[in-house]
Amino acid sequence: MHKLDRPMPPNCLRSYQHGRDNWGKVTPDHKSEIWHKLDEMQQHRCAYCEAAIKTERSNSNSHIEHLRQRSQFPQGTFLWSNLFGSCNRQDSCGKYKDDLPVYSHQDIIKMDTDDPENFLEFLADGNVVPIKGLNQVDKHRAEETIRVFNLNGSLRQIRETAIKGYLQTAEEFADYAVDPEVDEADWLPILEEELNQIKHLPFTTAIKHTLLPA
Repeated sequence: MHKLDRPMPPNCLRSYQHGRDNWGKVTPDHKSEIWHKLDEMQQHRCAYCEAAIKTERSNSNSHIEHLRQRSQFPQGTFLWSNLFGSCNRQDSCGKYKDDLPVYSHQDIIKMDTDDPENFLEFLADGNVVPIKGLNQVDKHRAEETIRVFNLNGSLRQIRETAIKGYLQTAEEFADYAVDPEVDEADWLPILEEELNQIKHLPFTTAIKHTLLPA
C-alpha cells in the first residue's frame, strides 16, 4: 500500500447520477473507461495489497471498488474519489472489507489523500505493522487498515515470497550503512537505482522497506 496520485475523473461518470442510476447501469465501455483511469493511478496493481491485477474485460481478476460501501454510502456510488481498483481475493482487500460488519471509513487509510508509509511498515517476513512512534489516533488507523483489508492474512506469505529475492541485496546495503570505511556517496546512488527499478513491481512497498537500511 502506497500513496496514489488520483488523475482527473473519467468523463463517463458525468452520465450517472445518484438517486436516478445505480451501479448496475454502468455500461461495459464506461467501466473500461473508469479502469483506464484507475490503471493510470495504480499501475495495474491492487490499491490495497499491491498485487498485480488484470483489468481487461476478457481476462479480469479484479473489480472496481467503492472504498465506502454503496450500501452504507449510496451517494458515493459515482464519486470518483471513492473508486479504486481491487484484486478479487475473497480473504483480503475490497471483497473482504465488504463482507465485514460495521467499520468507520474515517479509521482507515485512504491512499490518494494519506501516505500509507506514514502509518505502515512492511517487514521482511511479509508482515505489515504500524510504524513505531505513532500517536494513538494514527496507530488506530494503521491497525484498522490492516484489519479491514486483512493485510496480514494469506497476503503475508505472498509478500514474503516477493521479498525473498531482495534479502541478500538488502543485507549488503545494511552493511554499507554501518561500515565507517564505506562512503555513503558510493552506495546510495546504487540503492536509489534499485528502488527506481522496483517501483512499478507488485508489492513494491514491501520490497522497498526491505531494501532500505534500518
